[in-house]
Amino acid sequence: MTVRTNPAGATVSVDNQVIGTSPAASSFVYYGTREFRIEKEGYKTETIRRRFNPPWYQMPGLDFISETLWPGDLRDERIIDVELVPQTLAPTGEVVQRADSLRTQSQTGMVNAPR
Repeated sequence: MTVRTNPAGATVSVDNQVIGTSPAASSFVYYGTREFRIEKEGYKTETIRRRFNPPWYQMPGLDFISETLWPGDLRDERIIDVELVPQTLAPTGEVVQRADSLRTQSQTGMVNAPR
């Protein structure tokens, strides 16, 4: 499988294991749901869950034919393209207002979950 990002150079993890910097490639043996985490400074961290279904030649019964009798080499290549979104910083005034609100709530003993 290959993970490509725009812009390139992001750190790519698959199932919590770093596979490299995009474009990053890794082989896989098992099918199912995989979790991809793409991180790059200055961009929002993307977490993507993607399900990989086995191709026709991996289905029970057909796998015997494709692995032993098929004359050629069958390869299952998956490409994941990710468009990274620039990280936006909240305006200073908004951050200060939220901090003041949290300080006031903590002093009164009623703290609401942050937004």
